[in-house]
Amino acid sequence: MKKFDLDALLSQYRGKNYQLHAQHINPAFAKVLKIIGFDRCYTSGQGAYLYDQEGTRYLDFLAGYGVFNLGRNHPYVNDALKQLLSQDYPNLVKMAAPELSGILAKMLIERMPEGLDRVYFGSSGSEAVESALKFCRVATGRDQTLYLQGSYHGLTYGSLAVTGDSHFRRGFEPMMPGSIAIARNDMQALERELSTKKYASLILEPIQGKGVYVLEDTFLMYAKELCQKYGTYLIADEIQSGMGRSGKFLAIGYSEVQPDLVLLSKSLSGGQVPVSAVIGKAEIFDRVFSSLDRCVVHSNTFSQNAMAMVAGIASLEVLENEGLIQQAYKMGQLLQNGLKQRRERFELLGEVRGRGLMLGVEFSRPRSLRLKLGWDLLHKADAGLFSQAIVMPLMDQHSILTQVAGHNMDVIKLSPPLCLDTEDVDYFLSAFDQVMEDCHRFPGPIWDVGSRLVRHSLKKEIV
Repeated sequence: MKKFDLDALLSQYRGKNYQLHAQHINPAFAKVLKIIGFDRCYTSGQGAYLYDQEGTRYLDFLAGYGVFNLGRNHPYVNDALKQLLSQDYPNLVKMAAPELSGILAKMLIERMPEGLDRVYFGSSGSEAVESALKFCRVATGRDQTLYLQGSYHGLTYGSLAVTGDSHFRRGFEPMMPGSIAIARNDMQALERELSTKKYASLILEPIQGKGVYVLEDTFLMYAKELCQKYGTYLIADEIQSGMGRSGKFLAIGYSEVQPDLVLLSKSLSGGQVPVSAVIGKAEIFDRVFSSLDRCVVHSNTFSQNAMAMVAGIASLEVLENEGLIQQAYKMGQLLQNGLKQRRERFELLGEVRGRGLMLGVEFSRPRSLRLKLGWDLLHKADAGLFSQAIVMPLMDQHSILTQVAGHNMDVIKLSPPLCLDTEDVDYFLSAFDQVMEDCHRFPGPIWDVGSRLVRHSLKKEIV
């Protein structure tokens, strides 16, 4: 059999990405990418940058939805994977206890709040959420879950039931019964619900990914107090905010709250291999795996995959050895302060929020009559178009990859790799200035982009 030739295969199909996706994967998504000018053909990635087939360099403020905290193709992680592949390692034996998963579990527990001493490995963030919900039901004997409005915990059926975004739920109802939402930071509603003693778990993101809303420390502390009082387990979903992104290993570390379960995924493997982890109290795990004949009552075919385990070990070492958590805090402060300073200059610029390198930039209705007219026209057509009209020129004119922070939101989300440096921050702020200057001219280029998006929206071309 001839040797597999990846270079030849990629060369054969280079530039046909969107044609292939339109034919075989998701035509609607391929169309949206073309409409917003994101139909680029990337050929390589390194650190905080992507490169396309023309050699254009892009500053990546999306990082694969927070997967590439270490940056793309970190050499330390890649080398660890190459070493593993060279050893003919006996992967996924299943009727065995592999040392690599034991090592990674030990390393994760060492970085957790006190009292968390067991780990379950899966393949995705949604799976981690599903696992945590199941574990808490078994451990408490209760069948209801409390979650927060505006949350995002995944799109599989159980995780979707605790995702507080109607856009994702529409068409898939009814949801899993027993899932109840309350407003974030609403301590009165929190006590009202938890005092019923019917909830197995309260699941929350310390920093909500959709819109980048930081939960108040007082709310988190009160949540832990009430969960202890009423016998409910507190699940901290750190799938986006964990692994150093907030400037601490876990974002919940700012409040010093000790959750009962912590969920990690995304950047745990440096972005190279799908992986997730549920780290929790032994008392919960012991009620799940409660006897010898129930020792695999919850399992996964690719759990403890050697590739994921070794990538996870290497990723934790990179975070520590390269000081990336401290770097995230420092660069996040520079970026956030720089944006906040521009609020006096740009009337369309509203709140800037977040922690570390997980930031939300919100835009608000302007004061001046002419800009107000343009704002109202866009929002009358579609509530989410203005922020998309910011994302598009950042990409088209400045080669910066960002994203809208959620449906019908005037918010863009910034989640770059933690290896970001001051030069990158300065470049982003300079590009942002130019885009905002265009925004404050009406009519002007940004409003032209918005008008084009309105036309597509009215034609139902943006779903």
